[in-house]
Amino acid sequence: MEKGIFDPLQQELQLPAKIVAALERISQAFKVLLWEKAKTLGLSPIQIQILIFVAHHRGGYNKVSFLAKEFDLTKPTISDAIRALDQKGLIEKEASSTDSRSYTIVLTEKGREMAHLTEGFADPLADPVQSMELREQEKLFETLSKLIYQLNQNDVLTVQRSCFSCKFFGEKRTEPYCRLLGKNLRTADFRLDCNDYEAK
Repeated sequence: MEKGIFDPLQQELQLPAKIVAALERISQAFKVLLWEKAKTLGLSPIQIQILIFVAHHRGGYNKVSFLAKEFDLTKPTISDAIRALDQKGLIEKEASSTDSRSYTIVLTEKGREMAHLTEGFADPLADPVQSMELREQEKLFETLSKLIYQLNQNDVLTVQRSCFSCKFFGEKRTEPYCRLLGKNLRTADFRLDCNDYEAK
């Protein structure tokens, strides 16, 4: 029987298996930190993620159907989370002028304060990254950006708002270039979540 990625012996033989196992550990740390924050504030992890997302994205993204794609969950699951946030006075629903069944989620003042309180949950992950040399940070970001793009191309990640799949992205004199910004892009300029993103 073929050994799997999580078999320590396989990891000793193949560096890709070791890298995937490392990413799984980081994912686990993210989940633990999110759960800890959720418990202290009386929210669920998805409620925290919705609050943070809505705080930083424009109205078109803040609809049930888009949030379901963003977090790879069903519409009923997102609707339940939104209902709970509404009952807690953290969000309001702005009805669409063209479709009575559609609405956009906006944060209340209390919701903005809660979003600000919650988004620090990932700081323990950010601190070790900030302690790296700039060149290490750039290389890590470049590698992760390419991995995220590839996962999107393979239909593992459903939502993609990064430079690689944007209609404004191209090359100028063999260098990465953004036609919207009108400039060449260094590694640190690449965006993973761009509000100006438009799919190719």
